[in-house]
Amino acid sequence: MSRADRLAALLEGRGLHQLLVAAPVNLRYVTGFCGSNGLALVGAERRTFVTDFRYVEQAAAQVPDFDRVRGEQDLLEALVAALPADGVLRLGFDDEHTSVRAHARLRAALPEHVELVPSGGLVEELRAVKEPAELDAIRAAAALADEIYEWVLERGLVGRTEREVAVELEHELRRRGAEGPSFPSIVASGAHGALPHAEPRAVEIPSGVLVTIDLGARLDGYCSDCTRTFATGPLAGDGEAIYALVLEAQEAALAALAPGKTGAQVDAVARDLIVAAGHGEHFGHGLGHGVGLEVHERPRLATTATAELDAGNVVTVEPGVYVPGDCGVRIEDLVIVTEAGHELVSHFPKTLSTVL
Repeated sequence: MSRADRLAALLEGRGLHQLLVAAPVNLRYVTGFCGSNGLALVGAERRTFVTDFRYVEQAAAQVPDFDRVRGEQDLLEALVAALPADGVLRLGFDDEHTSVRAHARLRAALPEHVELVPSGGLVEELRAVKEPAELDAIRAAAALADEIYEWVLERGLVGRTEREVAVELEHELRRRGAEGPSFPSIVASGAHGALPHAEPRAVEIPSGVLVTIDLGARLDGYCSDCTRTFATGPLAGDGEAIYALVLEAQEAALAALAPGKTGAQVDAVARDLIVAAGHGEHFGHGLGHGVGLEVHERPRLATTATAELDAGNVVTVEPGVYVPGDCGVRIEDLVIVTEAGHELVSHFPKTLSTVL
Protein backbone atom coordinates (compact mmCIF):
# COMPACT_ATOMS: atom_id res chain seq x y z
CA MET A 1 0.00 0.00 0.00
CA SER A 2 1.39 3.38 -1.01
CA ARG A 3 1.83 6.27 1.41
CA ALA A 4 -1.01 8.11 -0.32
CA ASP A 5 -3.25 5.04 0.14
CA ARG A 6 -2.42 4.86 3.84
CA LEU A 7 -3.07 8.56 4.21
CA ALA A 8 -6.42 8.20 2.42
CA ALA A 9 -7.38 5.48 4.91
CA LEU A 10 -6.70 7.88 7.77
CA LEU A 11 -8.90 10.50 6.10
CA GLU A 12 -11.83 8.11 5.95
CA GLY A 13 -11.56 7.60 9.71
CA ARG A 14 -11.74 11.38 10.19
CA GLY A 15 -14.68 11.89 7.83
CA LEU A 16 -12.55 13.84 5.33
CA HIS A 17 -12.85 13.65 1.57
CA GLN A 18 -9.44 15.08 0.76
CA LEU A 19 -6.36 16.45 2.53
CA LEU A 20 -4.34 19.43 1.37
CA VAL A 21 -0.64 18.63 1.83
CA ALA A 22 1.50 21.77 1.72
CA ALA A 23 4.44 21.53 4.15
CA PRO A 24 7.52 20.65 2.05
CA VAL A 25 8.63 17.75 4.26
CA ASN A 26 5.15 16.21 4.24
CA LEU A 27 4.85 16.78 0.50
CA ARG A 28 8.12 14.93 -0.02
CA TYR A 29 6.95 12.06 2.18
CA VAL A 30 3.57 11.62 0.49
CA THR A 31 4.46 12.35 -3.15
CA GLY A 32 8.26 12.09 -3.46
CA PHE A 33 8.54 15.71 -4.68
CA CYS A 34 11.71 17.48 -3.51
CA GLY A 35 11.16 20.91 -5.08
CA SER A 36 10.30 24.13 -3.28
CA ASN A 37 6.84 24.88 -4.68
CA GLY A 38 4.11 22.29 -4.72
CA LEU A 39 0.76 21.29 -3.25
CA ALA A 40 -1.05 17.98 -3.19
CA LEU A 41 -4.66 16.95 -2.78
CA VAL A 42 -4.98 13.39 -1.47
CA GLY A 43 -8.26 11.48 -1.32
CA ALA A 44 -9.51 7.91 -1.59
CA GLU A 45 -10.16 8.11 -5.33
CA ARG A 46 -8.34 11.18 -6.60
CA ARG A 47 -4.79 12.48 -6.06
CA THR A 48 -3.71 15.76 -7.61
CA PHE A 49 -0.32 17.45 -7.52
CA VAL A 50 0.07 21.13 -8.40
CA THR A 51 3.33 22.92 -9.18
CA ASP A 52 4.61 25.69 -11.44
CA PHE A 53 6.59 25.82 -14.69
CA ARG A 54 9.97 25.44 -12.96
CA TYR A 55 9.14 21.97 -11.63
CA VAL A 56 7.01 20.39 -14.36
CA GLU A 57 9.72 17.98 -15.51
CA GLN A 58 10.87 17.25 -11.97
CA ALA A 59 7.30 16.47 -10.92
CA ALA A 60 6.86 14.14 -13.89
CA ALA A 61 9.80 12.10 -12.62
CA GLN A 62 9.10 12.29 -8.88
CA VAL A 63 5.28 12.25 -8.74
CA PRO A 64 4.19 9.70 -11.37
CA ASP A 65 1.14 8.40 -9.50
CA PHE A 66 -0.67 11.75 -9.13
CA ASP A 67 -2.62 13.76 -11.66
CA ARG A 68 -0.29 16.69 -12.29
CA VAL A 69 -1.48 20.25 -12.82
CA ARG A 70 0.66 23.22 -13.83
CA GLY A 71 -0.18 26.54 -12.21
CA GLU A 72 1.43 29.92 -11.69
CA GLN A 73 4.05 30.36 -8.97
CA ASP A 74 1.16 31.26 -6.68
CA LEU A 75 -0.53 27.86 -6.81
CA LEU A 76 -3.81 28.79 -5.13
CA GLU A 77 -5.87 29.36 -8.29
CA ALA A 78 -4.75 26.06 -9.82
CA LEU A 79 -5.44 24.28 -6.54
CA VAL A 80 -9.02 25.56 -6.39
CA ALA A 81 -9.58 24.59 -10.03
CA ALA A 82 -8.47 21.03 -9.24
CA LEU A 83 -11.22 20.54 -6.62
CA PRO A 84 -14.61 19.02 -7.49
CA ALA A 85 -16.97 21.71 -8.77
CA ASP A 86 -19.96 20.72 -6.65
CA GLY A 87 -21.13 18.55 -3.76
CA VAL A 88 -20.10 18.96 -0.13
CA LEU A 89 -16.35 18.52 0.21
CA ARG A 90 -14.67 18.23 3.60
CA LEU A 91 -11.09 19.34 2.93
CA GLY A 92 -8.55 18.77 5.66
CA PHE A 93 -5.69 21.21 6.10
CA ASP A 94 -2.65 21.31 8.35
CA ASP A 95 -3.67 23.75 11.06
CA GLU A 96 -0.37 23.13 12.89
CA HIS A 97 1.60 24.81 10.09
CA THR A 98 -0.91 27.23 8.54
CA SER A 99 -0.75 30.90 9.46
CA VAL A 100 -3.88 32.92 10.16
CA ARG A 101 -3.23 34.92 6.99
CA ALA A 102 -2.77 31.83 4.83
CA HIS A 103 -5.94 30.26 6.24
CA ALA A 104 -7.96 33.40 5.55
CA ARG A 105 -6.65 33.59 1.99
CA LEU A 106 -7.41 29.91 1.38
CA ARG A 107 -10.92 30.20 2.81
CA ALA A 108 -11.65 33.25 0.65
CA ALA A 109 -10.53 31.45 -2.51
CA LEU A 110 -12.50 28.25 -1.94
CA PRO A 111 -16.12 27.88 -3.09
CA GLU A 112 -18.83 27.62 -0.44
CA HIS A 113 -19.33 23.87 -0.91
CA VAL A 114 -15.81 23.23 0.42
CA GLU A 115 -15.56 22.94 4.21
CA LEU A 116 -12.08 23.51 5.63
CA VAL A 117 -11.40 21.07 8.48
CA PRO A 118 -8.36 21.40 10.81
CA SER A 119 -6.44 18.15 10.36
CA GLY A 120 -2.84 18.75 11.42
CA GLY A 121 -0.64 15.79 12.26
CA LEU A 122 -2.07 13.15 9.92
CA VAL A 123 1.02 12.89 7.73
CA GLU A 124 3.27 13.11 10.79
CA GLU A 125 1.38 10.14 12.25
CA LEU A 126 2.40 8.06 9.25
CA ARG A 127 5.96 9.41 9.25
CA ALA A 128 6.51 8.30 12.84
CA VAL A 129 6.62 4.61 11.81
CA LYS A 130 9.44 4.16 9.34
CA GLU A 131 9.46 1.83 6.35
CA PRO A 132 12.45 -0.51 5.78
CA ALA A 133 14.01 1.79 3.16
CA GLU A 134 13.71 4.74 5.54
CA LEU A 135 15.41 2.75 8.30
CA ASP A 136 18.27 1.89 5.94
CA ALA A 137 18.71 5.58 5.10
CA ILE A 138 18.78 6.49 8.80
CA ARG A 139 21.30 3.73 9.54
CA ALA A 140 23.54 5.11 6.81
CA ALA A 141 23.24 8.66 8.18
CA ALA A 142 24.08 7.38 11.67
CA ALA A 143 27.11 5.48 10.35
CA LEU A 144 28.36 8.69 8.74
CA ALA A 145 28.03 10.51 12.06
CA ASP A 146 30.10 7.75 13.68
CA GLU A 147 32.79 8.28 11.03
CA ILE A 148 32.89 11.99 11.76
CA TYR A 149 33.47 11.38 15.46
CA GLU A 150 36.46 9.19 14.57
CA TRP A 151 37.73 12.00 12.35
CA VAL A 152 37.28 14.62 15.10
CA LEU A 153 39.28 12.52 17.53
CA GLU A 154 42.08 12.14 15.01
CA ARG A 155 42.17 15.92 14.52
CA GLY A 156 42.22 16.69 18.25
CA LEU A 157 40.45 19.44 20.21
CA VAL A 158 42.83 21.33 22.48
CA GLY A 159 43.88 24.72 21.10
CA ARG A 160 41.27 24.74 18.36
CA THR A 161 38.23 26.99 18.71
CA GLU A 162 34.76 25.54 19.16
CA ARG A 163 33.68 27.24 15.94
CA GLU A 164 36.65 25.86 14.01
CA VAL A 165 35.80 22.31 15.09
CA ALA A 166 32.12 22.77 14.18
CA VAL A 167 32.83 24.28 10.77
CA GLU A 168 35.40 21.66 9.85
CA LEU A 169 33.30 18.68 10.90
CA GLU A 170 30.35 19.96 8.86
CA HIS A 171 32.64 20.37 5.84
CA GLU A 172 33.85 16.81 6.35
CA LEU A 173 30.26 15.57 6.53
CA ARG A 174 29.61 17.04 3.10
CA ARG A 175 32.90 15.80 1.70
CA ARG A 176 31.91 12.27 2.70
CA GLY A 177 28.56 12.45 0.95
CA ALA A 178 26.10 14.15 3.29
CA GLU A 179 23.68 16.74 1.92
CA GLY A 180 24.67 18.70 5.00
CA PRO A 181 24.33 18.54 8.76
CA SER A 182 20.95 17.63 10.25
CA PHE A 183 21.20 20.78 12.37
CA PRO A 184 23.85 23.36 13.32
CA SER A 185 26.52 21.35 15.12
CA ILE A 186 27.19 21.98 18.81
CA VAL A 187 30.71 22.14 20.17
CA ALA A 188 30.77 23.37 23.77
CA SER A 189 33.70 23.20 26.17
CA GLY A 190 33.95 23.72 29.93
CA ALA A 191 31.22 25.82 31.50
CA HIS A 192 29.82 26.55 28.03
CA GLY A 193 28.73 22.91 27.96
CA ALA A 194 26.12 23.73 30.60
CA LEU A 195 24.04 25.25 27.77
CA PRO A 196 22.15 22.35 26.15
CA HIS A 197 21.95 24.22 22.83
CA ALA A 198 25.24 26.07 23.06
CA GLU A 199 26.46 27.83 19.93
CA PRO A 200 30.13 27.25 19.05
CA ARG A 201 32.29 30.24 19.95
CA ALA A 202 35.54 31.66 18.63
CA VAL A 203 37.11 30.46 21.91
CA GLU A 204 39.95 27.96 22.08
CA ILE A 205 39.22 24.65 23.80
CA PRO A 206 41.50 24.33 26.85
CA SER A 207 43.00 21.27 28.52
CA GLY A 208 41.32 19.64 31.49
CA VAL A 209 37.67 20.27 30.61
CA LEU A 210 34.68 18.37 29.26
CA VAL A 211 33.66 19.06 25.66
CA THR A 212 30.21 18.17 24.35
CA ILE A 213 29.80 17.63 20.60
CA ASP A 214 26.35 17.13 19.10
CA LEU A 215 26.22 16.40 15.37
CA GLY A 216 24.12 14.72 12.73
CA ALA A 217 24.22 14.01 9.02
CA ARG A 218 21.45 14.43 6.45
CA LEU A 219 21.79 11.68 3.86
CA ASP A 220 19.24 10.96 1.11
CA GLY A 221 16.84 13.25 2.94
CA TYR A 222 17.06 11.45 6.29
CA CYS A 223 18.74 12.67 9.45
CA SER A 224 20.92 11.28 12.20
CA ASP A 225 21.63 12.76 15.62
CA CYS A 226 24.36 11.75 18.05
CA THR A 227 26.06 13.42 21.02
CA ARG A 228 29.29 12.51 22.78
CA THR A 229 31.15 14.24 25.59
CA PHE A 230 34.94 14.07 25.81
CA ALA A 231 37.63 15.09 28.30
CA THR A 232 40.64 17.12 27.20
CA GLY A 233 42.81 15.95 30.09
CA PRO A 234 42.49 15.18 33.80
CA LEU A 235 39.32 16.76 35.18
CA ALA A 236 38.96 18.76 38.36
CA GLY A 237 35.73 18.69 40.34
CA ASP A 238 32.78 16.37 39.66
CA GLY A 239 33.13 15.99 35.92
CA GLU A 240 33.93 12.28 35.91
CA ALA A 241 31.18 11.49 38.42
CA ILE A 242 28.62 13.43 36.39
CA TYR A 243 29.70 11.63 33.24
CA ALA A 244 29.29 8.26 34.95
CA LEU A 245 25.82 9.25 36.15
CA VAL A 246 24.66 10.34 32.68
CA LEU A 247 26.05 7.17 31.11
CA GLU A 248 24.25 5.01 33.69
CA ALA A 249 20.99 6.86 33.05
CA GLN A 250 21.38 6.60 29.29
CA GLU A 251 22.07 2.87 29.31
CA ALA A 252 19.18 2.22 31.70
CA ALA A 253 16.79 4.10 29.43
CA LEU A 254 18.06 2.19 26.40
CA ALA A 255 17.40 -1.09 28.19
CA ALA A 256 13.81 0.03 28.87
CA LEU A 257 13.07 1.10 25.29
CA ALA A 258 10.50 -1.21 23.67
CA PRO A 259 7.18 -1.07 21.82
CA GLY A 260 4.20 -0.56 24.11
CA LYS A 261 6.15 1.65 26.51
CA THR A 262 5.11 5.28 26.65
CA GLY A 263 7.63 8.04 26.09
CA ALA A 264 7.02 9.15 29.67
CA GLN A 265 7.86 5.70 31.05
CA VAL A 266 11.21 5.57 29.26
CA ASP A 267 11.98 9.18 30.23
CA ALA A 268 11.31 8.32 33.88
CA VAL A 269 13.92 5.54 33.91
CA ALA A 270 16.73 8.00 33.17
CA ARG A 271 15.22 10.93 35.05
CA ASP A 272 14.72 9.01 38.29
CA LEU A 273 18.41 8.06 38.41
CA ILE A 274 19.50 11.64 37.80
CA VAL A 275 17.06 13.00 40.39
CA ALA A 276 18.21 10.44 42.97
CA ALA A 277 21.80 11.59 42.46
CA GLY A 278 20.81 15.17 43.27
CA HIS A 279 20.92 16.56 39.73
CA GLY A 280 17.21 16.68 38.89
CA GLU A 281 17.27 20.45 38.45
CA HIS A 282 20.16 20.05 36.00
CA PHE A 283 18.20 17.85 33.58
CA GLY A 284 15.52 20.12 32.19
CA HIS A 285 14.81 18.75 28.71
CA GLY A 286 13.05 15.60 27.55
CA LEU A 287 14.92 12.33 27.15
CA GLY A 288 14.55 12.18 23.39
CA HIS A 289 12.66 12.82 20.17
CA GLY A 290 11.81 11.18 16.89
CA VAL A 291 14.18 11.48 13.93
CA GLY A 292 13.50 10.98 10.23
CA LEU A 293 13.05 13.46 7.40
CA GLU A 294 13.30 16.05 10.18
CA VAL A 295 15.70 15.90 13.08
CA HIS A 296 12.86 16.62 15.51
CA GLU A 297 9.62 14.78 14.81
CA ARG A 298 7.29 12.27 16.43
CA PRO A 299 7.40 10.48 18.80
CA ARG A 300 8.77 12.13 21.94
CA LEU A 301 10.38 10.74 25.08
CA ALA A 302 9.42 13.21 27.78
CA THR A 303 7.49 13.52 31.03
CA THR A 304 4.37 14.54 29.08
CA ALA A 305 4.66 11.90 26.31
CA THR A 306 1.70 9.58 26.93
CA ALA A 307 1.61 7.86 23.51
CA GLU A 308 2.92 4.32 23.28
CA LEU A 309 5.97 3.57 21.18
CA ASP A 310 5.58 1.42 18.06
CA ALA A 311 8.00 -0.80 16.19
CA GLY A 312 9.47 1.33 13.43
CA ASN A 313 9.78 4.47 15.55
CA VAL A 314 13.24 6.05 15.48
CA VAL A 315 14.16 8.07 18.57
CA THR A 316 17.11 9.61 20.35
CA VAL A 317 17.96 8.71 23.94
CA GLU A 318 19.91 11.67 25.32
CA PRO A 319 19.93 12.38 29.05
CA GLY A 320 22.11 15.23 30.20
CA VAL A 321 23.30 17.02 33.30
CA TYR A 322 24.10 20.73 32.96
CA VAL A 323 25.68 22.46 35.95
CA PRO A 324 25.71 26.27 35.43
CA GLY A 325 29.18 27.78 35.62
CA ASP A 326 30.83 24.36 35.73
CA CYS A 327 30.20 21.80 33.00
CA GLY A 328 27.70 19.87 30.94
CA VAL A 329 27.46 16.23 29.91
CA ARG A 330 25.10 14.75 27.32
CA ILE A 331 25.27 11.28 25.80
CA GLU A 332 22.93 10.58 22.89
CA ASP A 333 22.30 7.55 20.71
CA LEU A 334 19.94 7.08 17.79
CA VAL A 335 17.72 4.02 18.24
CA ILE A 336 15.14 2.08 16.22
CA VAL A 337 12.23 0.60 18.19
CA THR A 338 11.76 -3.01 17.04
CA GLU A 339 9.24 -5.77 17.75
CA ALA A 340 11.85 -7.39 20.00
CA GLY A 341 12.87 -4.18 21.79
CA HIS A 342 15.29 -1.85 20.04
CA GLU A 343 18.23 -1.59 17.67
CA LEU A 344 21.07 0.78 18.43
CA VAL A 345 22.27 2.57 15.29
CA SER A 346 24.82 4.91 16.92
CA HIS A 347 27.96 2.86 17.48
CA PHE A 348 30.68 5.31 18.45
CA PRO A 349 32.01 4.32 21.93
CA LYS A 350 30.54 6.00 25.01
CA THR A 351 33.31 5.47 27.53
CA LEU A 352 34.82 8.79 28.62
CA SER A 353 37.67 9.37 26.18
CA THR A 354 40.49 11.88 26.56
CA VAL A 355 41.10 13.90 23.42
CA LEU A 356 44.01 16.32 23.33
